[in-house]
Amino acid sequence: MTQTMRWFGPNDPVRLRDIRQAGATGVVTALHEVPNGAVWPQDAIAARKAEIQAAGLDWTVVESLPVNEALKTRSGDWDMLIDRYRQSLRNLAACGIRVVTYNFMPLLDWTRTDLAWELPDGARALRFDPVAVAAYDLFILRRPGAYDAYDLATQAAAEAGYAAMDDDARATLERTIIAGLPGSEEGFTSPQFLRAIEAYADVDAATLRDNHVAFLQAVCPLADELGVQLVVHPDDPPFPIFGLPRVVSTEADVADLFARVPNASNGLCLCTGSFGVRADNDLPGMVDRLGSRIGFLHLRSVQREADGAFHEAEHLGGDARMAAVMTAVHRLSVREGRSIPMRPDHGHQMLDDLNRTTNPGYSLLGRMRGLAELRGLERGIAHATGVMA
Repeated sequence: MTQTMRWFGPNDPVRLRDIRQAGATGVVTALHEVPNGAVWPQDAIAARKAEIQAAGLDWTVVESLPVNEALKTRSGDWDMLIDRYRQSLRNLAACGIRVVTYNFMPLLDWTRTDLAWELPDGARALRFDPVAVAAYDLFILRRPGAYDAYDLATQAAAEAGYAAMDDDARATLERTIIAGLPGSEEGFTSPQFLRAIEAYADVDAATLRDNHVAFLQAVCPLADELGVQLVVHPDDPPFPIFGLPRVVSTEADVADLFARVPNASNGLCLCTGSFGVRADNDLPGMVDRLGSRIGFLHLRSVQREADGAFHEAEHLGGDARMAAVMTAVHRLSVREGRSIPMRPDHGHQMLDDLNRTTNPGYSLLGRMRGLAELRGLERGIAHATGVMA
């Protein structure tokens, strides 16, 4: 694997030299300063790449080139936005960047309800609690029809949880869910979020799938010509929330997308954390079966909890079966003779980072620990099999 870390640009509290010292050879990043739906200028891409290379690292994977909401709903200035997306791909290819990550989640990118959940050892992790989501949906957002989405037990638990919160706790929950987490391109207030949800009133799961296919059919022929692979990041969490459909949550979802858009450029960012929230996703088997379609790896693990909640576990812990995943990745790398870009994802906030301002999930030391563990696991598997990838 090619070892990378995510970097959020010049304003990231984690510096490029920190990433290099952690042992990575590259970063994955984006032009976060460019508004969603605008063209990424070639000179800005080249300047960012030069900055990264000057630090002794490389940039070959974009994370992410955002898909405007009008493309997801297939409305408004769809043709113009498609043309802009194509031009951004041309500009990235001209700078030697050949893997472009995107997602097709409506409105919200990855979603959590607690950004500093304390673990028994004192480190902090990201956590998702469906009862907290229901509390926000029912009593803060007050989304019309929200009660239909929750059973009576969840409604009761959400009401009790909401009643136990003071104003600060309620504001923190609201901000955590909708203000925009690292990597998200947009944030909302609750009234803005309600209005944005209304734009999806006629978009069910089948329609969203069709819109996803239409987007890929419009951009993949050019990506094929450019030698660029578009890799879709799975839904996080991998199920509908706030009445919004999500359609990249299971292996069957991905297989259907590949069948409908068979272009070589139509690929997958295999996130073992996002897919791993669902016990019905066989992560090592997905590596084996999806094979060459996998252009980028997010290696992390979540611990599923009994009530449907989950939290970010240690990279080699939790429910991901990381040793089996890594064995499958090594097998794929040897079979295809390629080094797949990877990054450790959503590390714990720990040690000195507990006293520093960090992006939630993207502090340095927790990810450095994860990278070291994953590097050691990969090397151990290679030595055990006697075949170096």
